[in-house]
Amino acid sequence: MTDAFRTIAAPSTGEFKDRGSKFIAYAWPVREEAEALAHLEALRKEHFKARHHCYAWRLGPDGTRFRANDDGEPGGTAGRPILGQIDAFGLTDVAIVVVRYFGGTLLGTSGLINAYREAAAEALRHAEVEEKIIQDVFAFDFDYALMPDVMNAIKKLGLDLLREVYGDRGLLDIGIRQSEADSTLLKIKALLWKVTPEEAATLDWPAGLIVEKQ
Repeated sequence: MTDAFRTIAAPSTGEFKDRGSKFIAYAWPVREEAEALAHLEALRKEHFKARHHCYAWRLGPDGTRFRANDDGEPGGTAGRPILGQIDAFGLTDVAIVVVRYFGGTLLGTSGLINAYREAAAEALRHAEVEEKIIQDVFAFDFDYALMPDVMNAIKKLGLDLLREVYGDRGLLDIGIRQSEADSTLLKIKALLWKVTPEEAATLDWPAGLIVEKQ
Protein backbone atom coordinates (compact mmCIF):
# COMPACT_ATOMS: atom_id res chain seq x y z
CA MET A 1 0.00 0.00 0.00
CA THR A 2 1.26 3.49 -0.84
CA ASP A 3 2.09 5.86 1.98
CA ALA A 4 0.91 8.98 0.14
CA PHE A 5 -2.45 10.16 -1.16
CA ARG A 6 -3.94 13.15 -2.99
CA THR A 7 -6.67 15.40 -1.65
CA ILE A 8 -7.74 19.04 -2.00
CA ALA A 9 -6.15 21.72 0.16
CA ALA A 10 -9.23 23.92 0.62
CA PRO A 11 -12.93 24.17 -0.29
CA SER A 12 -13.77 24.97 -3.91
CA THR A 13 -16.84 25.44 -6.08
CA GLY A 14 -17.94 24.88 -9.65
CA GLU A 15 -21.05 25.49 -11.72
CA PHE A 16 -22.72 23.95 -14.76
CA LYS A 17 -25.89 25.01 -16.57
CA ASP A 18 -28.07 23.06 -18.98
CA ARG A 19 -31.45 24.07 -20.40
CA GLY A 20 -32.28 26.36 -17.52
CA SER A 21 -31.16 24.06 -14.72
CA LYS A 22 -28.27 25.26 -12.60
CA PHE A 23 -25.92 22.79 -10.91
CA ILE A 24 -23.67 24.28 -8.22
CA ALA A 25 -20.94 22.00 -6.88
CA TYR A 26 -19.20 22.41 -3.54
CA ALA A 27 -16.08 20.39 -2.71
CA TRP A 28 -14.37 20.14 0.67
CA PRO A 29 -11.41 18.30 2.16
CA VAL A 30 -12.82 16.04 4.88
CA ARG A 31 -11.47 13.20 6.99
CA GLU A 32 -14.66 11.80 8.52
CA GLU A 33 -18.20 11.21 7.30
CA ALA A 34 -19.52 13.45 10.08
CA GLU A 35 -17.69 16.41 8.51
CA ALA A 36 -19.22 15.67 5.12
CA LEU A 37 -22.70 15.37 6.60
CA ALA A 38 -22.28 18.69 8.41
CA HIS A 39 -21.40 20.40 5.11
CA LEU A 40 -24.39 18.72 3.46
CA GLU A 41 -26.82 19.91 6.14
CA ALA A 42 -25.45 23.45 5.98
CA LEU A 43 -26.00 23.52 2.21
CA ARG A 44 -29.53 22.20 2.56
CA LYS A 45 -30.29 25.17 4.80
CA GLU A 46 -28.50 27.66 2.57
CA HIS A 47 -30.07 26.33 -0.64
CA PHE A 48 -33.45 25.39 0.80
CA LYS A 49 -35.21 26.28 -2.47
CA ALA A 50 -33.07 23.88 -4.52
CA ARG A 51 -34.78 20.71 -5.73
CA HIS A 52 -31.88 18.32 -5.15
CA HIS A 53 -28.72 18.15 -3.02
CA CYS A 54 -26.83 15.20 -4.48
CA TYR A 55 -23.50 14.14 -3.06
CA ALA A 56 -20.60 11.75 -2.89
CA TRP A 57 -17.43 11.36 -0.90
CA ARG A 58 -14.44 9.09 -0.65
CA LEU A 59 -12.51 8.84 2.61
CA GLY A 60 -9.35 7.35 4.08
CA PRO A 61 -5.78 7.18 2.79
CA ASP A 62 -6.68 4.01 0.89
CA GLY A 63 -10.04 5.41 -0.27
CA THR A 64 -12.03 2.41 0.91
CA ARG A 65 -14.83 4.40 2.56
CA PHE A 66 -17.23 6.05 0.15
CA ARG A 67 -20.82 7.09 -0.30
CA ALA A 68 -22.95 8.33 -3.20
CA ASN A 69 -26.53 9.60 -3.08
CA ASP A 70 -28.91 10.75 -5.83
CA ASP A 71 -31.28 12.64 -3.49
CA GLY A 72 -34.37 11.93 -5.57
CA GLU A 73 -32.81 12.05 -9.02
CA PRO A 74 -33.14 8.86 -11.12
CA GLY A 75 -30.90 6.12 -9.77
CA GLY A 76 -27.27 6.39 -10.80
CA THR A 77 -27.58 9.80 -12.46
CA ALA A 78 -26.07 12.01 -9.74
CA GLY A 79 -24.16 10.46 -6.83
CA ARG A 80 -22.17 8.02 -8.93
CA PRO A 81 -21.11 10.59 -11.55
CA ILE A 82 -19.96 12.87 -8.71
CA LEU A 83 -18.00 10.03 -7.11
CA GLY A 84 -16.58 9.20 -10.52
CA GLN A 85 -14.98 12.64 -10.73
CA ILE A 86 -13.37 12.27 -7.31
CA ASP A 87 -11.88 9.03 -8.62
CA ALA A 88 -10.95 10.51 -12.01
CA PHE A 89 -8.89 13.17 -10.24
CA GLY A 90 -7.27 10.47 -8.09
CA LEU A 91 -8.46 11.97 -4.81
CA THR A 92 -9.58 10.83 -1.39
CA ASP A 93 -10.68 12.60 1.81
CA VAL A 94 -12.96 14.68 -0.43
CA ALA A 95 -16.71 15.37 -0.26
CA ILE A 96 -18.75 16.99 -3.03
CA VAL A 97 -22.34 18.20 -2.89
CA VAL A 98 -24.05 19.36 -6.09
CA VAL A 99 -27.10 21.56 -5.61
CA ARG A 100 -29.61 21.61 -8.48
CA TYR A 101 -32.04 24.37 -9.24
CA PHE A 102 -34.56 22.97 -11.72
CA GLY A 103 -35.02 25.03 -14.87
CA GLY A 104 -38.29 23.55 -16.06
CA THR A 105 -36.92 21.17 -18.69
CA LEU A 106 -36.24 17.49 -18.05
CA LEU A 107 -32.69 16.58 -19.01
CA GLY A 108 -33.06 12.81 -19.30
CA THR A 109 -30.69 10.22 -17.91
CA SER A 110 -27.69 11.12 -20.05
CA GLY A 111 -28.23 14.84 -19.49
CA LEU A 112 -28.33 14.43 -15.72
CA ILE A 113 -25.24 12.24 -15.65
CA ASN A 114 -23.36 14.79 -17.73
CA ALA A 115 -24.55 17.74 -15.63
CA TYR A 116 -23.60 16.28 -12.26
CA ARG A 117 -20.31 15.01 -13.65
CA GLU A 118 -19.38 18.38 -15.16
CA ALA A 119 -20.38 20.37 -12.08
CA ALA A 120 -18.27 18.13 -9.85
CA ALA A 121 -15.37 18.30 -12.29
CA GLU A 122 -15.54 22.11 -12.34
CA ALA A 123 -15.27 22.25 -8.55
CA LEU A 124 -12.23 19.98 -8.62
CA ARG A 125 -10.60 21.89 -11.48
CA HIS A 126 -10.79 24.99 -9.32
CA ALA A 127 -9.31 23.20 -6.30
CA GLU A 128 -5.69 23.12 -5.23
CA VAL A 129 -4.63 19.47 -5.09
CA GLU A 130 -2.01 18.45 -2.55
CA GLU A 131 -0.21 15.25 -1.70
CA LYS A 132 -0.27 14.09 1.90
CA ILE A 133 2.20 11.67 3.40
CA ILE A 134 1.10 8.90 5.74
CA GLN A 135 3.30 8.94 8.80
CA ASP A 136 4.01 6.55 11.63
CA VAL A 137 4.36 8.28 14.99
CA PHE A 138 7.13 7.31 17.40
CA ALA A 139 7.46 8.44 21.02
CA PHE A 140 11.00 9.28 22.16
CA ASP A 141 11.21 9.16 25.97
CA PHE A 142 14.66 10.26 27.14
CA ASP A 143 16.87 11.50 29.95
CA TYR A 144 17.67 15.18 29.59
CA ALA A 145 21.35 14.40 29.11
CA LEU A 146 20.38 12.97 25.70
CA MET A 147 18.23 15.91 24.66
CA PRO A 148 20.85 17.82 22.59
CA ASP A 149 21.70 14.71 20.55
CA VAL A 150 18.04 13.73 20.09
CA MET A 151 17.05 17.23 18.95
CA ASN A 152 20.06 17.43 16.65
CA ALA A 153 19.10 14.14 14.97
CA ILE A 154 15.51 15.29 14.47
CA LYS A 155 16.67 18.58 12.96
CA LYS A 156 19.34 17.01 10.78
CA LEU A 157 16.90 14.49 9.28
CA GLY A 158 14.14 17.09 8.85
CA LEU A 159 11.58 15.11 10.84
CA ASP A 160 8.18 16.37 12.00
CA LEU A 161 8.08 17.16 15.71
CA LEU A 162 4.43 16.59 16.58
CA ARG A 163 4.42 16.96 20.36
CA GLU A 164 6.78 17.97 23.17
CA VAL A 165 6.25 17.17 26.86
CA TYR A 166 8.82 18.02 29.52
CA GLY A 167 8.61 16.68 33.06
CA ASP A 168 10.97 14.38 34.90
CA ARG A 169 12.03 13.25 31.43
CA GLY A 170 11.67 14.57 27.92
CA LEU A 171 8.97 13.12 25.66
CA LEU A 172 8.75 13.84 21.94
CA ASP A 173 6.32 12.47 19.37
CA ILE A 174 8.02 12.29 15.97
CA GLY A 175 6.28 11.73 12.62
CA ILE A 176 8.20 9.58 10.15
CA ARG A 177 7.09 8.70 6.61
CA GLN A 178 5.66 5.19 6.81
CA SER A 179 7.74 3.66 4.02
CA GLU A 180 10.93 5.13 5.48
CA ALA A 181 10.32 4.42 9.16
CA ASP A 182 12.83 1.60 9.62
CA SER A 183 15.65 3.31 7.73
CA THR A 184 14.99 6.65 9.45
CA LEU A 185 15.05 5.11 12.92
CA LEU A 186 18.36 3.51 12.00
CA LYS A 187 19.73 6.90 10.92
CA ILE A 188 18.63 8.43 14.23
CA LYS A 189 20.33 5.65 16.14
CA ALA A 190 23.49 6.13 14.08
CA LEU A 191 23.54 9.86 14.83
CA LEU A 192 23.08 9.24 18.55
CA TRP A 193 25.90 6.70 18.64
CA LYS A 194 27.98 8.68 16.12
CA VAL A 195 28.47 5.61 13.94
CA THR A 196 27.34 4.56 10.45
CA PRO A 197 23.81 3.19 9.92
CA GLU A 198 25.36 -0.20 9.15
CA GLU A 199 27.11 -0.19 12.50
CA ALA A 200 23.99 1.12 14.28
CA ALA A 201 21.99 -1.88 13.02
CA THR A 202 23.76 -4.07 15.59
CA LEU A 203 23.24 -1.66 18.50
CA ASP A 204 20.40 -0.95 20.92
CA TRP A 205 19.17 2.55 21.65
CA PRO A 206 21.47 4.45 24.04
CA ALA A 207 20.80 3.99 27.75
CA GLY A 208 18.22 6.49 28.95
CA LEU A 209 16.24 6.49 25.70
CA ILE A 210 13.04 4.54 25.04
CA VAL A 211 11.52 4.57 21.53
CA GLU A 212 8.00 3.22 20.98
CA LYS A 213 5.65 3.27 18.02
CA GLN A 214 2.35 4.92 18.86
